[in-house]
Amino acid sequence: MTEPADIVIGSGPSGVSAAMALLARGRRVLMLDGGKTLEPEAEARRVELASTDPTGWGARERDDWMAPQYRAAPGQIRRYGSDFAMETGADTFADLPGWMGLRASRASGGLSNLWGAAVLPYAPADMAGWPVTMEDLAPHYRAVAEFLPVAAVQDDLDALLPGLPMEDRAGIAPSLQARALLARLSARRGDLAAMGVYAGQARQAADTGCHRCGLCLHGCPFGLIWSARDTLARLREHPGFSHRPGAVVTRIEETRNGITLHLQGGATVTGTRAYLGAGVLETARILLASQPDRAELVLRDSQHAFLPMLHRWRNRARPDRGRFHTLPQIFAEIASAAVSPHLVHAQIYTWNEHFPRDLVENYARKIPFSAPLFTALARRLIVAQIFLHSDHSHRIALRLAGDGRLQARLEANPEMETVMKSAARHLGRAMGKAGLSALTFAARPGAPGSSFHVGASVPMASDPGPGQSDALGRPAGWQRLHLIDASSLPAIPATTITYSVMANAHRIGAAAP
Repeated sequence: MTEPADIVIGSGPSGVSAAMALLARGRRVLMLDGGKTLEPEAEARRVELASTDPTGWGARERDDWMAPQYRAAPGQIRRYGSDFAMETGADTFADLPGWMGLRASRASGGLSNLWGAAVLPYAPADMAGWPVTMEDLAPHYRAVAEFLPVAAVQDDLDALLPGLPMEDRAGIAPSLQARALLARLSARRGDLAAMGVYAGQARQAADTGCHRCGLCLHGCPFGLIWSARDTLARLREHPGFSHRPGAVVTRIEETRNGITLHLQGGATVTGTRAYLGAGVLETARILLASQPDRAELVLRDSQHAFLPMLHRWRNRARPDRGRFHTLPQIFAEIASAAVSPHLVHAQIYTWNEHFPRDLVENYARKIPFSAPLFTALARRLIVAQIFLHSDHSHRIALRLAGDGRLQARLEANPEMETVMKSAARHLGRAMGKAGLSALTFAARPGAPGSSFHVGASVPMASDPGPGQSDALGRPAGWQRLHLIDASSLPAIPATTITYSVMANAHRIGAAAP
C-alpha cells in the first residue's frame, strides 16, 4: 500500500481543518489518532434518551444522565457518562502537580467531544506583530464555517471581532434570564461603550435545531453540539482520505526525501509531510521526544476566573424549568487600556444544574438547614467566566520524563492576580448597570491550564529562531513538519481559542508546499 503524501496527526479541530484544506487541493491524506470512542453501552444509552422528546423526560431520566459527571475524578470532564475523550492526569504526567488543570485527549475528535462550543475569531489588535494577519485568517474563518456550525446573531460584537461577520445567521434562543440581561445590556450600550465594554449574544458551534433540553454540560443526547468527530465522518467519505485509529505517534524524524513517524508498538509510517495537531500536551510530548537537544517547551496559558453575580430583577418564571440550553449565553468583551492593553473576554452563563450544587457544597454545609435557601438563591445566580491574554497569565514548562510521560513546572506570572481582579471589578461595574450585583469577593480563579486556552509553545515568527516556528508552523530546523494546533500560535488571546486554531490549521493546510 502506498502511503498518502500528507499525514495528519490528530483528529481534533485542527486536524480535521487541515485535512479539509489538503483534500480541497487534491492531496491524499492519512490521519492518525488514538482512536478512542464512546463505549457502545454509553452510545446506546444516548440513543435511547434521544429517541423521545425532552418534554417526555422525567426527573429520573435527567438525574440518571447527569449523575456520571458528578462522579468524575477531580480534574476530569465527562460527557455521556464516559471518560473516553480525556486522558487522566496520571496518563500524561509522570508526577501530576496538584495545580495542573490541563488534560490531553487520544479520542477521535479530541477534546472537542467535551468542549463548551464557544466560537469567536481573534481581535485584529491582539494579532499585532504576528506573522499572520486578520486578512490572512479571514478566508479560513469563512472556510471553516462551512463545516463548523456557527449559531449566532449580528450585534455589537461584529465590529470588534470582524473575522466572521454574523449577518444571515441564526442563533439559538437564549434562556429567560439571558433574554432579560441582553435587553438591559442593549438599553445601556452607550454607558457600556464608554467603559470599553461590548456585549452580545454568544456564538456557539451548535445546530440551531437545538432542543434546549438543558443537558449540554453532560453531553447533548441529540448530538447537536459540534465535535470534530462529525467532520471526521464526512472526511471518511472522501476517496483521498484514510484514517488509522489507534496509531499513537511517539516521535518523528525528517529525512531529505520525506518524514517518518514512529508509533507506539514499534511500527513506522512514512510520508512527504506531517501536520501535527495532537493537542498541546501530546504535541509537546512528541516534539520533545523528536528533538533530544530540546530540553523544555513552555506553554502559555489564558488564565480564567469565575465571577458570580446575582440579578436584581424578578424572574418571570423559574429558570430551571422549561426549555433552555446551558452553553454560554452572552459574550462580553472589555477593551479598556485601564484593565489591559489586550481584549479581556467573558462568557456569561445563566442557570445550570451546577449552580445549586456548588452553593450547597460551598456554603450551605456551613449553615444548618440552609440548603433550600441557597438552592433558591441559585435561581438568581449568573456567572461570568473571565479570560485574560497570555501576557498576563501563568506559563507551564514541560519536560520529557524517562518513561515518556511529561513533567510540568509552573512559571507564575506575578501580575496575573492584579489584572484579573481589575477585570472582575470592571466587568462587575458594567454588569451593575444592567441589573446585576457582582460578588467580586467570591470570584474563583481556575487552575493553570484549566481554561484549555493554552499553547504558543513553538510560536510562529516572521524570522524564526530556536524554539519558534515559521508562518506555516514549521519549527526551526524542520522543513516537512507543520504544527497546526495551538502550539504554533504566537500568543493566546483571551477570546475563544478553537475557532482560530481551526482557521490557522486550514490556512497552513491550504498553503503548505
